[in-house]
Amino acid sequence: MKIFNDENHEMVLSDDGSFTAYSKEYDEHYHSTKDGALKESLFKHIYPAFKIKSNLDEINILDICFGLGFNTLTTLLYHKKNSLTSKLNIFSPELDSSLIESLSNFSYPKEFSEFRHIVLELIKNKNYRDDTLQIELFLGDARGYIKKFRDKFDVVYQDAFSPSTNPALWTSEYFRDVKNAMKKDGVLTTYSMALTTRLALYENGFSIYINSGEGFRDSTVTSLSEIESFSIVDMKHKISCNPDIKSLRD
Repeated sequence: MKIFNDENHEMVLSDDGSFTAYSKEYDEHYHSTKDGALKESLFKHIYPAFKIKSNLDEINILDICFGLGFNTLTTLLYHKKNSLTSKLNIFSPELDSSLIESLSNFSYPKEFSEFRHIVLELIKNKNYRDDTLQIELFLGDARGYIKKFRDKFDVVYQDAFSPSTNPALWTSEYFRDVKNAMKKDGVLTTYSMALTTRLALYENGFSIYINSGEGFRDSTVTSLSEIESFSIVDMKHKISCNPDIKSLRD
């Protein structure tokens, strides 16, 4: 069994008391150490997504990328704490197989203790199923993985390493494939506030909204349809003020 800290990964305590990890390959942490790993997942992904989609009988979620599993596990935590009855189907690609193999030795928040058996099952079989939950963990390239889906996802957690270190998962062409995989009223959440990211989404027909509140830094919510309860970003004005801005391209 692999220990968690190895030549590629190092466990790091974040400011909310939960651990995240540092990737030596990408020279980045998996979460903002300032916001905190658990807090970032809750406030930048789960809360905004479920504010819009909690009323569905079945929710299909694309978690880009699985990483330490925080977004998936925090989804399960939120779902249980709020006594939601919807069936959850979570699909998540992850390129780093050595990371997945080491997750049994990661120090998760105590709130995740009841889900340890799910983590162990995903490590072993890359799948977990019960009566109300399905999780598929795909080891490989996210770009190829998402192309097999059409009009599938209600929610996308866009949580890859940053555009500066992992640009392939932030290009206009990538978001075109994400759009094709999403339902027309689907919602995408991301920590990225970069204008290049927002432009790549805007070029593919997404409306851009600000996710803001007390105790966390602003993030982005987007949708192919109009959503309420979030302030829309005037992208035409942003572009006019930054005429030389270009989205990332393949």
